Amino acid sequence: MSLMSLPPRTARTLVPAAAVSLVWFYEGLWCKVWPGRADHRAIIADLPLLPDLLVVPALVGIGLAEALVGLWVLSGRWPYAAATVQTALIGVFNLGGLLVSPGSIDEPGRMLTANLAVVALAWVVAERHAGARG
Repeated sequence: MSLMSLPPRTARTLVPAAAVSLVWFYEGLWCKVWPGRADHRAIIADLPLLPDLLVVPALVGIGLAEALVGLWVLSGRWPYAAATVQTALIGVFNLGGLLVSPGSIDEPGRMLTANLAVVALAWVVAERHAGARG
């Protein structure tokens, strides 16, 4: 990947992209990798057929993947693919958590509302990155 293939950086593209990326970094690195949150661990532990021995490695793997999504958003590459992947991940994570471990989610309405805002902003970021490419 060369720097020439990256979209131009302006506050109009960078600020919203940074906001979305920070959500992925927080959810991935802080909530799942270090120090990790008990509610996230409980949701993964409730997954059917997942042995207890694999709960922490699965949680860390998901967290690192989320951090990579944050880097992808910052890169501005393939913006519509990034928004599609983010929408799918958030939908799967939310639906999975609500179906598999509803008792581990204190305020499902708050979670869904906040994640709807993240998805909307992800699409704004995609549109701005695509527009910056010309």
